[in-house]
Parts: sequence; C-alpha cells; structure tokens
Amino acid sequence: MFKSAKTFILLAGLSGLLLFLGQTFGNRNGLIVGLVIALVMNIGSYWFSDKLAIKMARAQPADQRQYPWYYEIIQSLAMKMNAPMPRLFISPSPQPNAFATGRNPEHAAVCVNQGLIDLLDRDEMEGVLAHELSHVYNRDILIGSVAATIATAITFIARLGFFFGGGDGENRNPIASLAMIFLAPIAAFILQMAVTRSRETQADTSGAELSGKPLALASALRKLESGAQSMARRGDLRMTPAEAPTSPFSSLYIAAPFGGLVRSGLGNLFRSHPQTADRVRNLEGIARQMGQIA
Repeated sequence: MFKSAKTFILLAGLSGLLLFLGQTFGNRNGLIVGLVIALVMNIGSYWFSDKLAIKMARAQPADQRQYPWYYEIIQSLAMKMNAPMPRLFISPSPQPNAFATGRNPEHAAVCVNQGLIDLLDRDEMEGVLAHELSHVYNRDILIGSVAATIATAITFIARLGFFFGGGDGENRNPIASLAMIFLAPIAAFILQMAVTRSRETQADTSGAELSGKPLALASALRKLESGAQSMARRGDLRMTPAEAPTSPFSSLYIAAPFGGLVRSGLGNLFRSHPQTADRVRNLEGIARQMGQIA
C-alpha cells in the first residue's frame, strides 16, 4: 500500500510541476500544445510498446520444445493470478537481464536474455519471471507512460519558454524564468526515474509474494548485478539496441543494463532502478514475514 501511495505522490509531483511551469510562463496555449504533443507521442509508444521493445531487443518467440521450463513457470504463475498467458520471447543478448511489456495482461510479452538463462537456476528464474509478470498485473506500463507523458510535456514547455523569452508577464523575474527553463526538465526526469524505481520495488514485493521465493529473487538480483558489471569491466559491451543507455526501453529491464555502475551521491537521483542492496534488504524482510529466515 505504501509503495503504491509513493507512486501516486510522485505522479502528483510531476503534475504539479507541469501546472507550475505553465503558470510561470503564463502561456496557456503552450501548456495545451505541449500536453497534446506529449499525449500523442506517449500514447503511441504505450499502444505499440510490446512490439517496439521486442524488436529492439532482437528477440524471437520462445520455442516451447526448446524451453519447456520457461512455459511451465509462466503458466504456473499466470494460473495463480487467474490471468492470461503472455507471449514468451528469448533475446540473444549476453547481458543477464529480462523485461516484460504490454499495455495490459491480454497484450503482454515477457522476454529473457540468453545471458540470464546461462546464469540463473530454476528457482532464481522463477523469482525473476514472477517479478516481470507483476509489472504486467500492476499495470506498470500504463503508469510509466503517464509519467513519461507529463515529463515530455514539461520539457516541451520549458523549450517553448527558452525560444519565446520565458513568458510574457511584465513583472516576471527573467533570472527565475531562465532557471525554470533549465531546471524544470531535470526535475521532471528525476521524478520520472523515481516513479520507475518505485514500481521496481513494488514488482519485487508482489513478485516475491507471487512466487513465494523472495530469497531466490534476491539471489538472482545479486547475480544480475555482478554478472553485468563483470562484463562491463572486461570491456564486453555487447548489447541489443533496447539495452543502450540512451534507449527508452532500458528502464523496462529488471536490472539496469551493465549493472547500473552509478552507486552513490547525487547520481542516485538519475537511476532507473533501486540499488540492488536496497532491493535485497526489502526481499529479505519479506522472507522474514514468510518465516523463511529468522
């Protein structure tokens, strides 16, 4: 409940920043135009997110005869939730990672990287897949699209303010307006990343409850981080376009591609995923509640 409330507060913060920016520049038409453009861009992305993400990950449909365990795990978890079976894909990426996408449970897809298959045991894989299905059942693609829509509108309006002089108010402080032009998009991005981190933590919690194996998911997250960072240190930067640092799909993955090497300080504000240590502590707390550890 608290994690869902946190997401709501963050989205409200983004909305408040959008309205404040519109008031600051006093350009109601610009506010409307920016919001419409953002809606068109992000609704289109939301509607076709599954197809785009799968294509960018260079994934292919998983053959049930070759990956029977994949289908068995997903079918079992979907039955627990009384939810439809998503489409299953395999990406050739050596990065140990996975993601889920789709606008609703009826149009969902789950994709695992070959690097993840090579790294995890069955219980750990079940923990990861339960996490990914939780994203679908929690409607996180919709929530992420709402956050992206507002953040895009804020950036667009700030750029309008830059090109049109920061508003038309006679008593407006030009320094304050200029500061808003540059700081508002940064603040919007930080809030958008905070929404993403909040949903990752929520998916950890609900995924652990779905699989009943929080410690397996914790073990998987530690392996994902160490495996990805080991590849980065070796200079092995093989990746699909979906995993590129600039890709809008990189935040879909269960862990930041290449292990999220930014670890402390102000850099944490720009992280798309929570720190692995924090996620493990959360999962260990769930395991205690389940009586799995003292």
